[in-house]
Amino acid sequence: MDAPGFPVAENTKKTKTTETTKTTADTGDTTDTADTADTGNVDNPGRSADAEGVESPADEAALRPGGLLDVLGVASVVLDARGQIVLWSPRAEELFGYSAAEALGRFAARLMVHERHLDQVVKLFTDVMVDGESWAGAFPIRHKDGGTRLVEFRNMRLLDDRGDAYALGLCADHGTVRQLERDVALSTRMIAQSPVGLAILDTELRYVSVNPALERLNGVPAEQHLGRTPGDVLPGVDVGLVESAARRVLETGRPLIDQQVTGVAPADADEERAWSVSLYRLEDATGRVLGVAGAVADITEQHRAGIEAETARRRLALIADASARIGTTLELDRTAGELADVAVPELADVAAVDLLEAVVEGRRSSLGPEEPAVFRALAVRAPHAPEASRAAGPPGQVARYGPERLVTRCVRTGEAVLVAEVTPADLARIARSPEAAELLARAGVHSYLCVPLIARGEVLGALGLKRTSHPVPFDEDDLLLARELAARAAVQIDNARWYQNARDTALTLQRSLLPRHPPVTGGLEVSSRYQPAGGTSEVGGDWFDVIPLDGGKTALVVGDVMGSGISAAATMGRLRTATHTLAALDLDPARLLEYLDRGTDDLDQSIATCVYAVHDPVARQCRIANAGHLPPVRLRPGRPPELLDLPTGVPLGVGGVAFSTITVELAPGDRIVFYTDGLVETRRDPLDARLDALLALLDGPDGPLEDVCDLLLRTLHAPDTSDDVALLIARVLPPL
Repeated sequence: MDAPGFPVAENTKKTKTTETTKTTADTGDTTDTADTADTGNVDNPGRSADAEGVESPADEAALRPGGLLDVLGVASVVLDARGQIVLWSPRAEELFGYSAAEALGRFAARLMVHERHLDQVVKLFTDVMVDGESWAGAFPIRHKDGGTRLVEFRNMRLLDDRGDAYALGLCADHGTVRQLERDVALSTRMIAQSPVGLAILDTELRYVSVNPALERLNGVPAEQHLGRTPGDVLPGVDVGLVESAARRVLETGRPLIDQQVTGVAPADADEERAWSVSLYRLEDATGRVLGVAGAVADITEQHRAGIEAETARRRLALIADASARIGTTLELDRTAGELADVAVPELADVAAVDLLEAVVEGRRSSLGPEEPAVFRALAVRAPHAPEASRAAGPPGQVARYGPERLVTRCVRTGEAVLVAEVTPADLARIARSPEAAELLARAGVHSYLCVPLIARGEVLGALGLKRTSHPVPFDEDDLLLARELAARAAVQIDNARWYQNARDTALTLQRSLLPRHPPVTGGLEVSSRYQPAGGTSEVGGDWFDVIPLDGGKTALVVGDVMGSGISAAATMGRLRTATHTLAALDLDPARLLEYLDRGTDDLDQSIATCVYAVHDPVARQCRIANAGHLPPVRLRPGRPPELLDLPTGVPLGVGGVAFSTITVELAPGDRIVFYTDGLVETRRDPLDARLDALLALLDGPDGPLEDVCDLLLRTLHAPDTSDDVALLIARVLPPL
């Protein structure tokens, strides 16, 4: 091209203008440029939101700039009608490499265009300057460094106040523009088609944009979101926590990940749902905070699965807890109480364990269709429902329930009874009396469950459960859990029942075999005690005896058959009978023990310890022989208590070892204390320490023998010990 500029320059004023343009040239300097804010507010379209979310009238001073133009790096170039550069922005220097001093006054075509593209440039320049047609597109430009850059252009004609024409070119790197276009297209497509609800909130936490997925999740159209807060759009959801977290995200820039929110959205007004919410702070290229982006996913199914899994875990834990806590002893009342303790409060607010009275007494019970059921209350737990506790009756009380009562039906059929929603009519069939029904109503009983206690094919009683403060009624899952608890507990209750019956029988037998001696006999004042073992143990074979002999003498016997239960009690009875028979022969104590030892051959290889003493008030002596028993204690006025130094001997039943007799002086006022090992032996303490404790208790003023017996048992015999105790104390009386 010969002309220094574009050859169409002289025709530009003669060409009819086809486009009227009012444009402010972008210098590329963000400090001199005002961007236009997206209002994002359909309720107030005449107002716009500034960077801090505070609305300002659109005609007020320019808002702070955005960063998009900085990302694009838009440059401005203005040519006069001849194609000569008259304006050159700082961004143009960065884009093309030429400084303003190097570019201004130069012809653009010669400076920036390769020779092979000149014809095309002339045509485009003519279209803009003569025909007034704006042109947009990408064009290869020669950079100062000699390379070629593909530049995106927006070219248009400008007219000044004198009618002179100019060409304005807005330019940006083509790769940068295309990358931004791809990013926008990708973001738009992903947001529109994402199954995750997406939203943008401004700095005042008002919706600016929502995607279709969030519309569906919330059940609210997009236009009804815009300009409103989440709390306005979702009144049925507790969004306070999320809004507080969103403000922290705005302040700190730290994102919130997977915050769980539950509630009722307009999309599902009858069903509670759960959502996972994540929040991120939005910033432009300059670091200006634009608002918060939120991602919302419906996790209702996972939430429900989690609740079900947690419920299952808690129920398994409850069953495991029941296995550990129920049946720690063989005491019937305590075992029933342990079952009630496990059921409250995890399963119910009120729990009652009732056994059929016939079962407690050791008989089988079969109820006909019209027969009432007689129950004995064993345990009631209602820590937060005292009215319901009073309605159940105190433990130990016997109550009769008519055939129409639900608990009667439960034990008669052996099937559970579930009343999910209790009505006043139901309360009349649950309670044992109208007064009890009124108490249950006042307690707020709204759901009832009764399961039978079945062990070894026999219905023992029932576990009754009620809910008062627990808001959810009993369901089938609760029924399964209650059945499992009842099944595990019933076996333990049955064991305790049979044990208690056997223990009562053995105790009755043993007490029937113990002597009923007079308080004074043969110059001795005598006091005695027998105390069964505490805790879960059976009765043992401990015994004592006071046997009057000829000549005013008295035989004092204390013994202990090893083992427990009816067998030990029976062995003890046989030894006591044999001792009575041999004592009548006025044998030496050692000789008597030898005969007893031979007699144990017929006692199922039983082993027993025994101390046999004969008191002679005339000689003021006591002859004593020991068969493996703990030594008696002698107390003399003005002297400390002492353990008698006796040959220990061997227990009865060992055989083959001779016994020996020693003589102990006993003057009026002296006392002698016989006892079995259950009084002093424990698993925790050395025997010597326990014997010292016995002596310390006896080292005091002489008092009534009954009081001394009570003191020793109360202090030394622990309630949970596994051994029974026989105790015999004799005081020598002055001669008449």
